[in-house]
Amino acid sequence: MPGTFSITDSVELAVVERGGFIESRHAGSAVVLSPDGEVVRALGDVRSPIFPRSCLKPFQAVAVMTSGVNLRGEDAAISTASHSGTAAHVSLVRGLLDRASLPVSALGCPPAAPSDQAARDQLVRSGGPRERVYMNCSGKHAAMLLACVANEWPLEGYLDPEHPLQKRILDVIERFTGERPAATAVDGCGSPVHAITLNALARGIQKITTAATASPFALYREAAALTEAARANPWAVGGPGQPDTIAMERLGVFAKIGAEGIMVMTAPNGTTTALKVLDGSSRASTIIALRLLAEAGAVEHDAVDAVQTELDLWVMGGERRVGQIRAKF
Repeated sequence: MPGTFSITDSVELAVVERGGFIESRHAGSAVVLSPDGEVVRALGDVRSPIFPRSCLKPFQAVAVMTSGVNLRGEDAAISTASHSGTAAHVSLVRGLLDRASLPVSALGCPPAAPSDQAARDQLVRSGGPRERVYMNCSGKHAAMLLACVANEWPLEGYLDPEHPLQKRILDVIERFTGERPAATAVDGCGSPVHAITLNALARGIQKITTAATASPFALYREAAALTEAARANPWAVGGPGQPDTIAMERLGVFAKIGAEGIMVMTAPNGTTTALKVLDGSSRASTIIALRLLAEAGAVEHDAVDAVQTELDLWVMGGERRVGQIRAKF
């Protein structure tokens, strides 16, 4: 059966330390690109395909934005988000749907409860049901529906790989990454997910996050607008206490986490990293990416140290901190 890189092609990226004893190890692969796009560091196998999961959202959002949908500010940020379902996130998603007079039931993502604890507690107290709008990908789906309305594409089947919208998204992915996907499957939210290499993922994300607003090409102007919106509204991309939000607020990076241990991050100077933790755990992904950028000289080590204390990477013994999850490569 085809698949991603193997254990033997991985390197150690992070460890879990408890009381001075390394309790667990996370292996994977990672690549770092210089501001001019050159590979300056490759750890493990960066040439085998991986499913980028939610790290494809920037490509999907740009595809929507170049399909006749004007998304700026918070609306653009929620379109590329893996949000935590707070009231503010839900309001943005409903606002996108309202632009085309679409009901929440039009969303193709599954019903969910908010991942934000306060929002979840409020839902439970109110006796409200799980809804599609709370699902962390609902902003992306609402934006996709707007593209369908703008182009008079059918709403039904908008997640089918043969739908005009999904063909447009695939074209945008190939344009930015310079690579044709090795495989296509269905993501957790129901949309197509395409397998590309870490090299290609990093290359594509770097092109999006370093695009110029004055570019003569609409594709790059919209990419620049999306990046600006995400950096200006990091709360919308994740949520309170979420790693993407913390990294963007504190260090000015562009950060996007994906399921199954995927992470992409671009520093303000354009240095970009993409990684996959092979066991699928995302708990160390953000700190690995930050340390890779720090070792490349793109962010300050002291600043990463400060952010690490906010990322909930502590190992607890009862009510005491007895260790920490940390990057190691």
